[in-house]
Formats: sequence, C-alpha cells, structure tokens
Amino acid sequence: MADQEEDFSSLPLPDRFTHKNWKVRKEGYEAAAKEFNIAQSEADPVVRQFIQDAGIWKGVVADSNVAAQQEGLGALCSFLQISGTQGCTRTRNITITPIVEKGLSSTRPAAKQKALEALLLYIELDKPDPVIEELIPILSHKQPKIIAATLSALTSIYHAYGCKTVEPKPVLKVLPKVFGHADKNVRAEAQNLTVEFYRWLKEAMKPLFWNELKPVQQQDLEKLFEKVKDEPPPKQERLLRSQQAIEASSGGGDEQEAIPQDDDEVAIDLEPEYMAVDVMPAIPKDFQERLGSSKWKDRKDALDDLQKAINHPKIVESPFDDIIRGLAKCMKDANIAVVSAAANCVEIFAKGLRKSFAKYRPTVMNPMMERLKEKKQSVTDAIGAALDAVFLCTSLGDCLEEILEFLKHKNPQVKLESTRFLIRCLKTTRDVPSPPEVKSMTEAATKLLTESQEVQRSAGAEVFGTLWKIMGDRIMAAHLEGLDDIRKVKIKEYYEVAEVKAKYKPKAAAPPKAAAPAGQKRPLGTKRPPAGVKKPAPPAAAAPPPVEEPVAPLAPQASSRPGASKLAAPKSGLVAPSGGLKLRKKGPAPAAASPRRPVISPPPEEPAPPVPKLGLGGRGLAGRPLGKPTPQVAEPPMPTHQPTGLSAIERAELNELRAEVERLRRQNEEIRADRAKLTSQVHELQNQNAQLIEDHTRDVLSIKAKETQLVRARSDYEAAEQTVQNQQREVDRLKRELSRQVRATSPAPLDVSDQIYADNASLNAGGGRFGDSGYGGGGLYGRNRSYVTQPQSPVGEGKENMNFDGLGLSRSTSTRSAKLSPLRGGAGSTKSTSVSSNSSTTLCGRTSPAEAGGAAAGGGGGGANGAESWKRAAEVTQNLKARIELMKVRHS
Repeated sequence: MADQEEDFSSLPLPDRFTHKNWKVRKEGYEAAAKEFNIAQSEADPVVRQFIQDAGIWKGVVADSNVAAQQEGLGALCSFLQISGTQGCTRTRNITITPIVEKGLSSTRPAAKQKALEALLLYIELDKPDPVIEELIPILSHKQPKIIAATLSALTSIYHAYGCKTVEPKPVLKVLPKVFGHADKNVRAEAQNLTVEFYRWLKEAMKPLFWNELKPVQQQDLEKLFEKVKDEPPPKQERLLRSQQAIEASSGGGDEQEAIPQDDDEVAIDLEPEYMAVDVMPAIPKDFQERLGSSKWKDRKDALDDLQKAINHPKIVESPFDDIIRGLAKCMKDANIAVVSAAANCVEIFAKGLRKSFAKYRPTVMNPMMERLKEKKQSVTDAIGAALDAVFLCTSLGDCLEEILEFLKHKNPQVKLESTRFLIRCLKTTRDVPSPPEVKSMTEAATKLLTESQEVQRSAGAEVFGTLWKIMGDRIMAAHLEGLDDIRKVKIKEYYEVAEVKAKYKPKAAAPPKAAAPAGQKRPLGTKRPPAGVKKPAPPAAAAPPPVEEPVAPLAPQASSRPGASKLAAPKSGLVAPSGGLKLRKKGPAPAAASPRRPVISPPPEEPAPPVPKLGLGGRGLAGRPLGKPTPQVAEPPMPTHQPTGLSAIERAELNELRAEVERLRRQNEEIRADRAKLTSQVHELQNQNAQLIEDHTRDVLSIKAKETQLVRARSDYEAAEQTVQNQQREVDRLKRELSRQVRATSPAPLDVSDQIYADNASLNAGGGRFGDSGYGGGGLYGRNRSYVTQPQSPVGEGKENMNFDGLGLSRSTSTRSAKLSPLRGGAGSTKSTSVSSNSSTTLCGRTSPAEAGGAAAGGGGGGANGAESWKRAAEVTQNLKARIELMKVRHS
C-alpha cells in the first residue's frame, strides 16, 4: 500500500484527475486546489496546464464519487479564481451543465455550495449572458429535482448580481412553463424566483408572463409580493470583474461602493421581442388616391385598410415618407373620424418602427398638436396616444422646443393638452433635462400659473412638481423662489405624488479629489501645518548662531547631495527669516529642531524674504513654503534623513487636511440640505396653518350667517303668526257683528201659508173692502207697482213684474195695513217704510218677499245666513205667486 501511495503522489495532476481510484482523484483535486491557491498569476505553469487542457474539468465536476466531486468543485473554484477570464471562457461551455446536474442536485450541502459558487464565478469573471443561456435549457430537464436546483441557482444569481447586470427577460419568458410543472418543488422554486424578480422589477415584469399564469397562481404570487413590496430597493451584492476594475480605477473607498448600485433608474429592457414584419406589400396600392378622395367615407376606409396592414408589433424599416405625409395631412381633415384613424396609424407606425420613426417626427408632431384643439375627448385621446408613441421614439430635447411653442398657443384647449403632453413626457423620459431646458420649462409653467382657468393653473403646477421630482430641491429652489405660498403648496402636492423615471444626480466629487492634491497642495496645507510644525518653528530661531560658525561644514554637506550646490546660495537669505521668526516666537528652541524648520520652509529661489512675511501672517505657511529647498536644513549635523521624513509627514498632513476639508464640505452640504428641507417643512406647516385659520374663519362666518338667518326666520314666523291671529280675531268679530245684525233686523220666520189663510178668511168673512184685506189702501197691486219705481232685488231679476193700475185700486198709503203685513224683512222693510213716507208713489209699507230676500242678502254680506235668507225669499215668492193666481181666479 505504501508503494502504491508513493506512486499516486508522484503522478502528474492530470493523471491523478483521471485515475480510476476515487481516492486518488480526491487527493489530486485537493493537491491541485493548493497549487492554484499559491499560484501568482494565470501564467503559472500549473494554471496554464489546466487552461490548455480545459476538457479535463468536465470529469472533475461530474465525478461519480460524491466525496471526490466535492473536492473537484473546490478545485474548480480555486482554478477560476486564479485563471481569470481565459480560464472562464475555455471551461464554462463544458462544465456548467455537469455542475447543475451533478453539483447543484448533490446530497451534500458543501458540494451544492461550491457548485453555486462556481456558477457565480463564471458570471463574475466574464459576463452573465453565456451562463444564463446554458441554464435555461436545463429548465426542460426530465428530472424535477434538477429543474428545482436550476431555479434556485437562478434566484441566487439574480439576488447577487441584480437585474441590471443579468438580463431578466430570457428567464421571465420561461416562467409560465415552470409554473405549469407537475412537481410542487419546481413550482415553489419558481415562486421564489418570481418574488426575486419582483424585488428588482416590480410591476414592470408582468407584461412578459403574467397573463399566461392561472388566476390561482396570480393570487398566490400577489400575496408573496405584498411581503416584499415595502422593502427598500435591492442593491447589487457582487460585482463583475469589469465593475471591480472601474471601481479600482476611480479610487475605491467607501464612497465608491455605491457606484454600480447608484444607477437605480437604469432602464431594464422588458419589451417583448418580436420578429420585424415587412408591411409595404400589404399596404393598398391605391392608398394615396383613396386618401385624396372628396368623400370622408373613402378616406376613412383607406386609413382603416392601412391600419390593418401595418398593425404589427415590429415593422421593417421602409420608405414611409409619402404615407407619413398623408397622415399628417389627415390631421387637418374636417371629419373627426378621419383624424382619429390617422392618429391610430401614426401610433402604430411609431411603436413598430421605434427609434427609426424619429426622422418622421417633425412631419407629424406639429399637425397633431395643432389638432389638439378638438373638443371631442375621443379625438384628443387618440392624438395624445400617438404623441406619446412619437415621444418614445425620440427624446425630451428633440420635442421640447415644439412643445414650449404650443404652450403659448392662443387656443386654451391646445395649450392645456400640450401641457398634459409635456407632463407625460417628463414622467416617462429617462434623460435628465439640462439646466437651460429646466429654465425654459419653468418659465412656461410660471405663465400657466397665472391663467384664468383653474385647470390650466393646475397643469402648470404639475409641470413644476414633476420637474421638482426629477431635479431635486437644490436646483428647483431657485425656480420656486418667486412663487407665492399657495402655489408652492399646490406644487408640493404634485411633487409628492409624481412618479418619474429620471433622477438628477450631481457628479461625484471623488475624481476631482484624487487629482486635486497636486494643484491644491499649497492652499489646503496652509491651515493645518501649524499644529505639526509649530514645535519645530521655535527651534529654527536658535539656528542663527550655528549658521554663522559652521560655514565650512556646509560645503561638504552640500557636495554630498546633488542639489546642494544650487541651494547653497539661498543660505544667507534664510538667516533673516529665521531671525524674524525668532522675534515672533520666543519659546524654548532645542538645537536639534532647528534643521526641521528650514527643511520645511526653504524658498525655491531668492524670494526668501517674502516667505517669512507670509509665515508671520499665517501660521501654516511656516511649515509649507519652506519645505522644498533643503540647503539650509543642512546646517545641523544630520539633515539628510530629516528632509525625507518631514516631507512624508507633510504629505500625510496634507492628505488628512484634504479629507477633512471634503468631509466638512459634505457636512456643510448635508446641513444645507437639511436646513432647506426644514425650511420647506416650516413653510408648508405655515401654509397649512394659514389654510386652517382661513377655513376656521370661513366656518365661523358661515355659522354666524346661518344664525342670523335663523333669527330672522323666527321673527318672520312670529310676525306671521301674530298677523294670522289678528286676522282670525277680525274674522270672528265680523261674524259676531253679522249675526248680531241679522238677529236685530230680521223677525222670526213665519209660515206664509198661515198668513194667506188669514187674509182669505178676513175677505170671505167680512165681505169688507178690498182695501181692508191686509194689503192697505193701495192693495197688493199698489205695492207691486212700487217695485217698478224702486230698485229691484236680486231675486226679482228675470221675474215677471205685476202692474195692477187697471184694477183701479187706491194709491193711498195705509199704515194699518202696513202694520198687518205678515212679512217685514230686515233692511228691505225699513227701506220700504222710508220710501212710503217721502214719496206719494209708495203703495204700502209692507215689503215684498223679493225685497225681503234682497235685504237679507245685503245684510248677510255673502255669509251662510244670507244664503238661507235668499232661499226663504224664493220660497215666499213662489207662494205669493200662487196666492195671487188664486185671487185672480176668485175675482173672476
């Protein structure tokens, strides 16, 4: 056995890799890993050997023995670490599939971890696309555990590198297939991968696969999305070698860690890929002729046929100039159906041609924006969708000039729709506008804020808010400065709800910092050196005595250094500065420190005297301007080592100073930003307070007005109620008066038949005079005659007037017969009496029944008693007529 072990260890590594004994292979893998770990570069012979013989790694990662396979995966990881891009590209095509099938599905956790690390190294060393292309076909493997392992590896890859580094679209397209797998583990890993995609892409990923999932799967995923929806945006945890090189070249450090992560708004292309279709053969040959028809129906049909022909997601670029010009002409058509159809065709062309449509933008954009004056909403929606599609083919800078021109349009509808189009452009653009563009947009928006229509003012405020979201507080503060608080509050509301895809990021100050030290070495160093050079400064004051005596030793020291001869002359000039400094700083000066002072501050040439002046005025210049020349430093015995040490200290101090200055600048900027933020919050709170006070005042006034109205209503009600009561009392009084008058003037009703019988009895019994029959001297006929001369009662209208003059009755008045009259009705009776006393024509004092009824009616004033009196009078009249007829018969 010992002999065999010695033979195994003496075998070359490639032979041991392919040995039939798994133990030998395992030991070979371990030995190779050690060799790779101690190798210096990919040019090492051991590394070169395995780079050239890359096919050997296929058997290593797919070793039949799990223990040997684990070590083989470790050896591969060590090899990839040292071999770099060359080892990666030569081995990945033959190792990725075995790694997934044998390594990721291994029963040993360590082997699985090393297999995953190998995949991540393959991505790190070169680019992720080849690795993803190798992994996607494995998702169709017949073994569910391998598919699940592959999905888990993809989840780890996207979690480490992010969707900005690793293209997500190819994997998103195959998600519906794995969601439909029969194995629950596969579906579970697919859910984990989808949640990882959601962390990076949010809702933007859904158009690629969401509709192909079952509703139950969509509901389950939505529940999982809710758990990660509020998490902060993910950051790339692992960098590619190319990204690491960029970071190293830019200076590294903590500030640079976010460089690859700073592009939060980097566009991720999630558009579905379609095959481009050549639509020119499908366009009708007579399209232009039909489009120029005088009948709108023909023009509409031509546009509908064109829409059917070009309705494809992607269109092959062809000469569409004539067609686009025809569509632009249709924007001026009088029929809105033609305009809408033309706008739909423009939208399809823009989406199908994409960037190739940019050359047609000047042709169609102006006519479409001019047609925004249409009041029908369906037409403006169609034109707006076409404008949005055109904008996606171009950029904000290309469209901004025309948009700003239409913001000055005389038609309010065109101005409003153009403003809305600008807002949509700002929300969808990924290009941050330049400062001149921001200025022009804010000027236009400021004019919109002064419009008479509220919708125009709101649109202008939304432009401000969206720009604010893109550019940030620092740049927009100057543009918002002249606005009043009410408008700022409105703009702040739109700023808070705005969603944009572009964010202004000021250039990092790190690169200038690295280059600045050389040029800014002097100004930055003037502040801090006094602390370190302050102590050496007084010692220089004690240098004058030795300077004069050891003139001879200076010569050999100067000759020993190459620059001593050149710097020997300024020696005399240094004496004066040292003396001046001595007068200024009189502290104790050790002799050994005297050389340091001159070493730090020797002037480059004769202008040594001005340096001490600066040194006297500024504490830091004593240590710096004198640092270059070394001649007078040579006065002390050992100046040779001190200048070098002092220059290193100075560099360290300068670096410290620069770092501190930059740190202070950052702190100042942060404080300034915080102060601006707090100021804006204070203004916002003040505006809210003012608004609340205004609302409270308005509510108080409204309540007082309501109370006043209520008091007035109550007083009106009381007055009306009093008036009603007065009227009711008046009515009651009138009723009582009427009833009293009726009772006073009207006798109790008598039965006319009794009176008639009484009169007949008197006539028949006495055979007396007719004048004594109870009717008076004039008799009945004289009374009836009086009706002719006196006003007739209402009941008498239309009645037959009786005239008995021909009977020869006496016209004299008989008071006795009047007293015997059975009927004396109210006012009528009184009236008859008065007439009989004043006129000889009055026949008798008895009042006729009609007169009695009329008097009763007049006295009643239209009341209920009056109506009854009229009825009684009518009855009496009828009875009287019957009596008269009876008397006529008797006399005849």
